[in-house]
Amino acid sequence: MIDIHSHILPCVDDGASSWVIAVEMVVAAAKDGIRHIVATPHSNAQFRYDRSAFADRLLELRKRVNVPIELSLGCDFNFSLDNVQAALDDWRQFCIGSGPYLLVEFSDYGIPPNADTTLRRLIRCGVRPIITHPERNPFLRSKPDMLYSMVGMGCLVQVTANSITGFWGKEARRTCWGLLARGLVTAVATDAHDLTRRPPIMSAARDAIHSKFGKDIAEALCSTIPNAIVEGKPIPDIPSLRTLREAGG
Repeated sequence: MIDIHSHILPCVDDGASSWVIAVEMVVAAAKDGIRHIVATPHSNAQFRYDRSAFADRLLELRKRVNVPIELSLGCDFNFSLDNVQAALDDWRQFCIGSGPYLLVEFSDYGIPPNADTTLRRLIRCGVRPIITHPERNPFLRSKPDMLYSMVGMGCLVQVTANSITGFWGKEARRTCWGLLARGLVTAVATDAHDLTRRPPIMSAARDAIHSKFGKDIAEALCSTIPNAIVEGKPIPDIPSLRTLREAGG
């Protein structure tokens, strides 16, 4: 499995609070079967994003872990005016690795009326936005057509592993399964912040998807497509996912 959204870098945001915890999170992920983690520190009003400093910190984390796992760098990109302008100037400083994929997080309280226009501008620049955890966003849950419009223009969708298994409540879980049934989910990720409440565990979600939709879709969302994302390659066409999308309208 490959985790494209995780707050494993220590002491940079509300994720791992120490080097010890960061290392233990990586070890826990490896034990769960995760073979690649993208460290995605927040870039928002509370936490400043410093790509160069975070790259150095990621190198240090690689030195400290002794498990067979790959680590790369991305960003949990808040869709704010300042962030968007910075991305339009140089989107590579926020994307996953050296590829075009950008994790985009919207506020729980509203989405700018020009969001579609701005997303299209980013896409024209070469960015592939990945809308993160829409199932946990009350505003997007209440306006599903807005999310469908974003997908229609080329945005991708990432849901949280423990939303699928119920940690974030019934509404988040229901939304996850609805998006999965329509074939609209691109990837599952942990959005891990710690070892207990929000741990780096994907296997339970993968197994739940396997039980409901089969092995092909579980592997696509937890391994095949995330692998293309971290390698900066085009999203592969998965026939079983295409069938779900066509059936869902």
